[in-house]
Amino acid sequence: MSIEIQGLTKKYGEQLAVNDLSFKVDKGHIVGFLGPNGAGKSTTMKMLTCYTTPSSGTAKVNGFDVIKDPLSVRQSVGYLPEHNPLYKDMYVKEYLKFVAGIHKISNPNQRIKDLIEMTGLGIEQHKLIGTLSKGYRQRVGLAQAMMHDPEVLILDEPTSGLDPNQLRDIRSLILELGKEKTVIFSTHIMQEVSALCDRVLIINRGVLVADDPIDMLQDRVGSEHQIAVEFESEINESMLLNIEGLKRFKKQDASYILLASKDIRKEIFNWAVAQKAIILEMNSVKLSVENIFTELTQKEENV
Repeated sequence: MSIEIQGLTKKYGEQLAVNDLSFKVDKGHIVGFLGPNGAGKSTTMKMLTCYTTPSSGTAKVNGFDVIKDPLSVRQSVGYLPEHNPLYKDMYVKEYLKFVAGIHKISNPNQRIKDLIEMTGLGIEQHKLIGTLSKGYRQRVGLAQAMMHDPEVLILDEPTSGLDPNQLRDIRSLILELGKEKTVIFSTHIMQEVSALCDRVLIINRGVLVADDPIDMLQDRVGSEHQIAVEFESEINESMLLNIEGLKRFKKQDASYILLASKDIRKEIFNWAVAQKAIILEMNSVKLSVENIFTELTQKEENV
């Protein structure tokens, strides 16, 4: 078991940042760690990497307890914090040599060369870190996190500030790393979750509200159906509410998204015939990760 958390709790004075959190992650999984701002994601990651101590509960990384054996935990984990702390007055290769020295890498020059290639830092390797764009500073942060070839990677917003080409490269790197390592990363880009993760954890107000394989996440919000319908011409939207079984609807581009507790495509077709409305296209679609995230976090807030 790469990561094992049981009853993990963190308080800052009277504020409960993380509340009785429990989950396990095996080796070879890429896990998306999601939640609204202030939900407790970064605090959880800081406890897993020994940057802050739990108020109660236990957390183990590769079998090492974060309280009893923090040095072994740090040796097992590569960590990219949300606010990437770098020495901006150092050159990229100089900084990576410094990190390699901390980890006592046996062949630092070769390891640095490999990491520069892996993270696409080649054209920037001789520059001062302070002169790099945010995207390239993120790449330097990723390189330092991977320097000691850790079993577990914990990445807090790893693709923040990257352009589309950089996003593609870093996503490919994360997918490759996830074949052999445990990767937990937080993000606000929902497409990233669908593209990279085989499992999703959603935290809200310090409480775990979902822990599911990506393909089973929709079960968390029940069996609500979404039907995308495109009409040939403009329709009277208020009349949509007369469709039998319809709960609500929303406009999305040229289509309407109709939401119901069951598949009501037959009822939509019959309504369109009665209204003399021509349907150009109609499909049953699954709730997106973004829809599910919103549904779960807002539902918890309204309890």
